Amino acid sequence: MMNALQNANTRVGLIVDWEVIYWDLMPRVYNFFRYRFGDHQQAEDLTATTFLKVWRAREQYSHDLSAFSTWVFSIARNVAVDYYRQRHTDYSIDQFHHLAADMVLEDAVERQTDAARLMALLARLPPLEQELIALKYGAELTNRAIAGVTGLSESNVGTMLYRIIRKLREEWDKP
Repeated sequence: MMNALQNANTRVGLIVDWEVIYWDLMPRVYNFFRYRFGDHQQAEDLTATTFLKVWRAREQYSHDLSAFSTWVFSIARNVAVDYYRQRHTDYSIDQFHHLAADMVLEDAVERQTDAARLMALLARLPPLEQELIALKYGAELTNRAIAGVTGLSESNVGTMLYRIIRKLREEWDKP
């Protein structure tokens, strides 16, 4: 059984349920930007910009060239690059998600400390490595989809992600 997005992939150019596509991809695109920039408001703005560009360019999509989701993430990646070019700003690692009200204070502090530490480690990575992490864990793309978005080979994506994670773990384990 195909999910709604896969079904839409086969129908792009004919009849597309844009609402289904939007609700299927929007959380993943948002998470991609959240991983890249660490700012909730910026992630929302860039997600909106991405879907506006997708809508405006909808006639240019060709299902023969790539999956629809790969095309959308290619646009999201270009939106991120454009954003960096326009406003390269340093982001504070103090920007976090709102914590649930029922969390124990110690747990909340530990999670916030861990999140700050992870954001600091991610910020030290080169831009390509940050992008690969954002695509893998923020957008939840497969290595094959990441390869389609970045132009790298699938095996290269897998190798690079393995090395990045290993490097992050080594840094995390340092006292």
